[in-house]
Amino acid sequence: MKRALIISDGKPGHFNQSIAFCTTLGLDYEVVEAAFKSKQHKARSYLFDRFGHYTENLFKARFKRHAACFDLIVSTGSATYYANKLLARNLSIPNIAILHPKGYRLDFTRVLCPAYDHPPKRANITELPLNLCAAEPTFFDEKADEFQTRHAQQKPAVGIIIGGPNAISEIDAEALRGQLEKVFKLTDGMERWVTTSRRTPPDVETVIDALPFDYKLINSRDPYNPVPAFIQLCDRLVVTSDSASMVSECASFGAAKVEVLMNRQLKTPNKFEELIQGLENRDAVHVFDGTLGSADKKIDLGPLLQQAMSGLL
Repeated sequence: MKRALIISDGKPGHFNQSIAFCTTLGLDYEVVEAAFKSKQHKARSYLFDRFGHYTENLFKARFKRHAACFDLIVSTGSATYYANKLLARNLSIPNIAILHPKGYRLDFTRVLCPAYDHPPKRANITELPLNLCAAEPTFFDEKADEFQTRHAQQKPAVGIIIGGPNAISEIDAEALRGQLEKVFKLTDGMERWVTTSRRTPPDVETVIDALPFDYKLINSRDPYNPVPAFIQLCDRLVVTSDSASMVSECASFGAAKVEVLMNRQLKTPNKFEELIQGLENRDAVHVFDGTLGSADKKIDLGPLLQQAMSGLL
């Protein structure tokens, strides 16, 4: 089995995409963490990269001396790309960058970049319609079994996944209340499940507490994550528009029809709108407009990744 060295910045939203790359392609992997000494040291890495100068002196700790037992390096996130290049040169192996390594030279062996980041058209760059999502073959089944020890499902269910504000959008609690009340009317006869995230504000939690959900998880009170079980068990999923990774996961796995609740956009157009529009064009999601859609096409990135990695694996 081929082996990959994953460079991690410690952010689950990043290194999970690197893990998804490996699991999708059937690669064994090992994870090492990279951390710059300071923001100033990270800033220097952009300049050093322009001149082709790579040094471990920018990092808090030196990297373990790896034997020549890896076939490639992969990383996700701006804090990893310089280390990716450094170790690829030290080990003389190909390197893969996930997401857009803005500010660095794009001379990675391969770059796998969401289309919403508008990467340049180059032979080594592959555009992806959504974010990579990690999942072992049995993952969702196991999470569904775990969830059913917490809640005994009696009827078909709609799972509602609530995020929170980000740099380009915010959730208006009263507007969300109106959206959820409409969803309740449209899903009569179904169980309604809801979960929040660590970014969900208190006024939104108050709205959720006031509605008669059959299952409710408020993240600030209970860190359990029921989302994989929702994806596996629900006939419908309703997700707010603020998380590219969560929208991507709903559009990649399970069999549910997917609705997206658009948050209030602070600037437009933006990458979340572009991601969702692209998925709507593929019939993978439906933007909630007061009616329920039938969008249930799941996107399998496996063939696209296999094509992108042709000649390397």
